[in-house]
Amino acid sequence: MRFLKLPRSLRQLSTHVLAIALGVLLTVSTLQVLPSQAEPAPTVTAGDTSQLIAQRQSPASAAIGSSSFVTAAVNRVGAAVVRIDTERTITRRVDPFMEDPFFRRFFGEGFSQQIPSEQLRGLGSGFIIDKSGLVMTNAHVVDKADKVTVRLKDGRTFEGKVQGIDEVTDLAVVKINAGNDLPVAPLGSSSNVQVGDWAIAVGNPLGFDNTVTLGIVSTLKRSSAQVGISDKRLDFIQTDAAINPGNSGGPLLNGQGEVIGINTAIRPDAMGIGFAIPIDKAKAIAGQLQRDGKVAHPYLGVQMLTLTPELAKQNNTDPNSPIQIPEINGVFVMRVVPNSPAASAGIRRGDVILQVDGKAITSAEQLQNVVEDSRLGQVLQVKVQRGNKTQQLSVRTAELQNAS
Repeated sequence: MRFLKLPRSLRQLSTHVLAIALGVLLTVSTLQVLPSQAEPAPTVTAGDTSQLIAQRQSPASAAIGSSSFVTAAVNRVGAAVVRIDTERTITRRVDPFMEDPFFRRFFGEGFSQQIPSEQLRGLGSGFIIDKSGLVMTNAHVVDKADKVTVRLKDGRTFEGKVQGIDEVTDLAVVKINAGNDLPVAPLGSSSNVQVGDWAIAVGNPLGFDNTVTLGIVSTLKRSSAQVGISDKRLDFIQTDAAINPGNSGGPLLNGQGEVIGINTAIRPDAMGIGFAIPIDKAKAIAGQLQRDGKVAHPYLGVQMLTLTPELAKQNNTDPNSPIQIPEINGVFVMRVVPNSPAASAGIRRGDVILQVDGKAITSAEQLQNVVEDSRLGQVLQVKVQRGNKTQQLSVRTAELQNAS
């Protein structure tokens, strides 16, 4: 054929052109785009505008609307949240060695008097509960402070006077003189709080003023013993909203911006575990602090432990155990405070408290709540098991003088 007789260079060029043409043909015939990528942009009419905008919202935006509920909640209470700075002067105790006459004679009489005092500064939060300037906070924020300074969100500062402190519930009320038209935090009800509700913490953690963190209510009625502060009589709201030093005394809000708790404690060995005093308890204590400056708490005077059959059996099978414990549910008395109501009534170490006024007692927290809810001087009928026998004892409650 003539084609084969063409020069070699021309034959190669013809082959390349043919290959390119076939490649273009195959590409055009097989190239397709996914339908979702190839659809033309929709034509928007005036009536479809709102629908198109709604379709483009993210799930989070659709859930909370165009304005965050957190913003609305914080705006409702934010101006009532305050920063509390405290100062306390302490003097170190003189070493007994410095009081030795030989020491004073050798170094001089004035040597032991040269130990300088030390200024301790503290930081916390609080919130205004009355237009006249009543501020609620934690007792540990202002306890033993020589000077209390309250700073409002607008930057104004006022000297605070501690009206009352209750160490048992870790609550305090501070008064500032700033007129009679201060913003007030709306107080909700902790009885309506449920696990999973929104929880918003507002305060001054580590000195970062007006900090807001968001979480949920993790659980309710977490006892102070479980939290690790057994000298308190509280059932806490647990939350995973970030709480840090400086948040103490600040409000924990619900999604509507109402105060449901007072941020109080954290677990230093964990993250996302914080605790707040329920506002219903705080309201009751604040009323007594405003009126009397203190709160009278009844007590029995026993150190106790929740007893279960399993725990008793574990003790009884231990060959080194000094006593045998009844394998029942109740509250085991580990120690009786001398000269206490329990001691006067005849309660002994090793007794198991079974009932109070005919109601079964199955935990130390339950017994503590029963006593806390009683009146000062009220006589409680306490049923105890001692060995294999049960006894009914009458215990008259008295006022707790020292929380520790």
